[in-house]
Amino acid sequence: MITMEDWAEIRRLHRAEKLPKKQIAEKLGISRTTVYKALESTEPPKYQRAARGSIVDPYVPQIKALLADTPRMPATVIAERIGWEHSMTILKDRIRQLRPLYTGVDPADRLVHRPGEAAQFDLWFPEPHVPVGYGQARVLPVLVMTLTFSRFLTALMVPSRQQADLLAGMWQMITGVGAVSKQLIWDREAAIAPKGKPLPEVQAFAGTTAARMVIAPARDPEFKGMTERNNDYFETSFLPGRRFTSPQDFNTQISAWLTERANQRHVRSLGDKPVNVLARDLEAMTPLPPSPPATGFSFQTRLGRDYYIRMATNDYSVDPRCIGRLIQVTGTLERVVVVCEGEIVADHPRCWAKEQVITDPAHVATAGLLRAEYGRIKAQSAATARQAMVGTRDLASYDALFGLTPSAQAKKEAA
Repeated sequence: MITMEDWAEIRRLHRAEKLPKKQIAEKLGISRTTVYKALESTEPPKYQRAARGSIVDPYVPQIKALLADTPRMPATVIAERIGWEHSMTILKDRIRQLRPLYTGVDPADRLVHRPGEAAQFDLWFPEPHVPVGYGQARVLPVLVMTLTFSRFLTALMVPSRQQADLLAGMWQMITGVGAVSKQLIWDREAAIAPKGKPLPEVQAFAGTTAARMVIAPARDPEFKGMTERNNDYFETSFLPGRRFTSPQDFNTQISAWLTERANQRHVRSLGDKPVNVLARDLEAMTPLPPSPPATGFSFQTRLGRDYYIRMATNDYSVDPRCIGRLIQVTGTLERVVVVCEGEIVADHPRCWAKEQVITDPAHVATAGLLRAEYGRIKAQSAATARQAMVGTRDLASYDALFGLTPSAQAKKEAA
């Protein structure tokens, strides 16, 4: 094979020095055929090893037959069916080449994100157990929102993945940005769209904010891959080396990090920082609605003798003067408020622990007074009942009536 130096020299002598091919061959000590081939070639010479067969080649017909019948058959099952006894890596590489012939190819297009078009939502579950009080520490979900045009990030730890908390978290992040994206993109989260269709409360949220809920297809993480990648970004850039004393401490730390670091980073696809591009996003978004959507927990119940109401596995005390009356319970991410006939009768901080009893000492004191008053009234009623006089008749009058007295007996004998 001709060397790279000879190939370059042949072309130089012929084109620059105008030497005949015969003289070039004599000068370089090579055959004229080699000179002819070097001048006819359009590319430099390169060494190519002769193709060698693979130990998989004899099995290819069997592999194709199995894939034609079951395109998604795992490589381990194929190896078992064909009696493969060699390295699985070699077999898997060949199956990876052959499988698209039977399953087809699903190309992923590059998306063009327009200003104000969409916000992607997802849940991130950081590994550290965060103290939530009452001796408990939990792995809590973090709601993440990514604006697809500006790549602007927001994140908020919430008490649970129940619908009430997710909608409350969404609204808090949307109001924090200051406008609503035209599309709100979610996966098939159980509290949002478990069967691919948004639940009625989620549709109501979207309608109030004038946005369209878009649900990702099943088993298609690439549909909202931007926020999926941001979860990895949090894992590698925010989480390492941090300690958290409470959910509120977590939210304080991640909010500061997003402001100072994440939204200040240079994004190659943008050619700028998210915080600098956010204004263009906001201009194209929908303004916040005049009335906020219904979020958080909200229900009506009648207060029982046990003057507690249950919300998200925890019991909260209520003013016992409302026993037997209808009360309205509202639970946000921070507070649990109970109203009876327009008056606030309970207001507690939201408990993020599980199966706890949260008591207001004033309610216990009121219950003690009511219990003492009830006991006094009950005792007074019993005393009044004992003092009531009931008329009685002398039993001797019955003897006289039926002639059983001695005088009555004597008169009867004399007669």
